Amino acid sequence: MDTGALSLPWGTVTLAEPTREIQYKILVEEVKAKGFERLGLMTSESWRNDPKHLVFSLARYKFVAQMFADREKVLEIGCGDAFGTRIVRQRVKSLTAADFDPLFINDAAARLSPPWTFDLLVHDLRNGAVPGRYDALYALDVLEHIPPEDELDFLETLLSSLDVNGAAIIGMPSLESQQYASEQSRIGHVNCKSAPDLKSLMEKFFYNVFMFSMNDEMIHTGFHKMAHYLIALCSGRRLAAKAVE
Repeated sequence: MDTGALSLPWGTVTLAEPTREIQYKILVEEVKAKGFERLGLMTSESWRNDPKHLVFSLARYKFVAQMFADREKVLEIGCGDAFGTRIVRQRVKSLTAADFDPLFINDAAARLSPPWTFDLLVHDLRNGAVPGRYDALYALDVLEHIPPEDELDFLETLLSSLDVNGAAIIGMPSLESQQYASEQSRIGHVNCKSAPDLKSLMEKFFYNVFMFSMNDEMIHTGFHKMAHYLIALCSGRRLAAKAVE
């Protein structure tokens, strides 16, 4: 039996000191062989200061993963530390995660581990579309950071990477939720919307827009004015954006 010492945050153990139940020995062996997984820049702060919020965020990624299951080539825009991205990667065949901040991309790259690896890209949509063609894309907690006067150009550039038969998911905090948002959140939230407004915006680019509400980690089709978060599931890409009315 391997008796090598294993240093853990709470002390040192050896594999000669078995767990109380034999099936848990693999936990120690896994850490010894591969080390600990760690949280990202965003998720670490969230876990420290508001642990439940991490559950809410990961639930959004679970929704994307289920909706895009088995897609060939998926793009995430505004991935941040890409901690939740692994959940989507588990269900799709390939994934590229992009963010305009190199700090987050470098952090995410340092934490990639097989089998859930994916491509990481520093990219600012203000400089043009992400190269390539994707059959699905998503942006969670991104659109609310885009000034209203720039949102049409932003979406046009974003969606130019989407195949005409592809699908998109756009998620953002609801306008109604902002009175309860933290000061840290409100600083960057310059463009929150109500559900009808988000639907109307996305219908400029898609023939089909399906709206979902979200409260905590629960995603549903309930009354949008009581939703903390909104998700638009879109398909049927218009070849040209519908004229602004």
